[in-house]
Amino acid sequence: MPQAPDPPPEPAVPDRAAVRAEMEQARQEFRRLLDGATAADLRRPSDGTKWTNQQLLFHMLFGYLVVRALLPLTRLFGRLPGGASAPFARLLDRVRWPFHLVNYLGSCAGARLIPPALMGSTLDTVIGALEGHLDRGTDTGLHRSMHYPMTWDPLFASTMTLGELYRYPTRHFWRHRQQLTLPEAVQPAGLHLRD
Repeated sequence: MPQAPDPPPEPAVPDRAAVRAEMEQARQEFRRLLDGATAADLRRPSDGTKWTNQQLLFHMLFGYLVVRALLPLTRLFGRLPGGASAPFARLLDRVRWPFHLVNYLGSCAGARLIPPALMGSTLDTVIGALEGHLDRGTDTGLHRSMHYPMTWDPLFASTMTLGELYRYPTRHFWRHRQQLTLPEAVQPAGLHLRD
């Protein structure tokens, strides 16, 4: 009788200290960029997006806000049978064009609602909340996963664990940081994200 294949290994639980260090590095870099930017710098177009530097900075902050909102959804779907979130992800993939429009316009509006003087403290608050959730989470909870709409962001995988979701906003931050045209962005701070 043939033996059943070994089940695929479970994704590793993220090193919580490393995730916190990554978020802290992004938080410090965000403050450095804001502190060094003039009003004219913030109005300058970014590189490779339709946003200004100020709008792109808000979008980088928004990545952390989105993850904070996604945590309960991932916890919910992670408790359901494995494929339960797949139809939801497919539905989200079908509405990608409205999402991209809302994503673009939302960052334009968000940059007006939360001025640069408040963006740093807003990021501090959101990262503090994410770190608190991460610290309180169990290893079992961090293994829970759901399907994600891969057309929404190139950093989304088809399935992501809650542990992987905690790393997403910092990866999103550094990907967009390269597109800023602020004078302070020319010399990027070193980043060491572990895979």
